[in-house]
Amino acid sequence: MSNRPKPSQNRSSGKTKTLRAKSPVDVLALVPYVLGFHPEDSLVLLTVGAPRPPGQPVNARVDLPSTPEDIDTVVDDLVAIAERNGIARAVVVCYSSDTEAADSAGRSLRDRLQASGVDVPVSIRADGERWFCLSDCGCGATGGTSYNLSGHRFTAEAVLDGRVTYRSRAELAESLVGNDLDEIERVQELAADALDRAAASARHPLGGLAPQGTSAFLVAEGHWVAHRVRRFLDDEQRLDTAEVGRLLAALSVVDVRDVAWAEMSRDNATAHVALWRDVVRRSPLDLLAPAAALLGFAAWLSGSGALAWCAVERAFASDPDYSLASLLSHALENAVPPSTWQPLDREALKLFAG
Repeated sequence: MSNRPKPSQNRSSGKTKTLRAKSPVDVLALVPYVLGFHPEDSLVLLTVGAPRPPGQPVNARVDLPSTPEDIDTVVDDLVAIAERNGIARAVVVCYSSDTEAADSAGRSLRDRLQASGVDVPVSIRADGERWFCLSDCGCGATGGTSYNLSGHRFTAEAVLDGRVTYRSRAELAESLVGNDLDEIERVQELAADALDRAAASARHPLGGLAPQGTSAFLVAEGHWVAHRVRRFLDDEQRLDTAEVGRLLAALSVVDVRDVAWAEMSRDNATAHVALWRDVVRRSPLDLLAPAAALLGFAAWLSGSGALAWCAVERAFASDPDYSLASLLSHALENAVPPSTWQPLDREALKLFAG
């Protein structure tokens, strides 16, 4: 896995809940609440308070580097992200039992952030059982301070909010892989049938063309995709197997995929995450790149950067050159805030252009 930072915007649709961390243990409980999983062998940068206008809060996790050269590269990237997003105050957390590597990375990031004008009130290392202070503030015991997050108020808040917190990033990634092989095979068959019908409509002399020359069949599928996505946003009723097969076949055409993309906004991104996450889990690998890219985009818009990265990786596993996944990967690597994105204009969609 790349050592590039995996930024996660701490934003959500609707009202954003404010959680105030008052101690190192609060910080350790806040990290999985924000990221959606418990980090291992990781370096985490967490925004505290409001950034300098017009910046955006950003929370970034990266695999813990093992060599001085890699530490310098990762720290450079994280500091650049902090500067680009106007972060004024942040905390640094290293997760590892490797004292030397973790302490070196954590202290390097703390020092570089402070040198760039970022206040770092807390910098700690945690090994899953004890946390250790990385600064000279005197907090914590010399041999580390034990902690247990199972009964912490932030952990309880996550349960009350319906947030699923995974035990590791690997478990989060695995949650996007479906295990109902019979249904996935059936979806594959239904999608193949839909693709055959699309091909036949294009060849048939009576199949007809839309005014701009696009197959009338594809235009009809585009309208169906828009209708079905809107229906899910309204009632959140799971698509049936036949609908998933039809949807995957339609999304294989970029212009139709853009119809689904145009239904997405920051206000409804959380509902889109639910829709596309379910579709991805039920998709055969060779057809899932468009749905995975749409899931990743919705996750980015809703502030779930770690989920967005996992979705990008699923998309690339299906199609290493999928353009929307590449676009999203670039946005995540550079911690581009979701507020910069302007939704697609439905009226300007190529598929429906007259």
